[in-house]
Amino acid sequence: MLTPEDMAHLSRLSRLAPDAVTLERFSAQCGDILKYMDVLAEVDTSDVEPLYSPAQHVQTPRADEPERRRSRAEVLANAPETDGQFFIVPRIV
Repeated sequence: MLTPEDMAHLSRLSRLAPDAVTLERFSAQCGDILKYMDVLAEVDTSDVEPLYSPAQHVQTPRADEPERRRSRAEVLANAPETDGQFFIVPRIV
């Protein structure tokens, strides 16, 4: 299955740097997952109809009701920096 060296390679590709203990643990966990996938691959599903979605997609429209509009002061109250009328944001050039 997956060796700690394989996990180290995957970690480098993912730009992660786990320690050796974590690599060992992850390789064991991923190995267990892959073993379980092998078990699932052996299940006979020839008589099972494909299931495209587990949910019944019934569109229930919600009522279109007006909501209370917030005042400028309420909106600006959560901003880290304002000039009293607008948000102050860092310049990006």
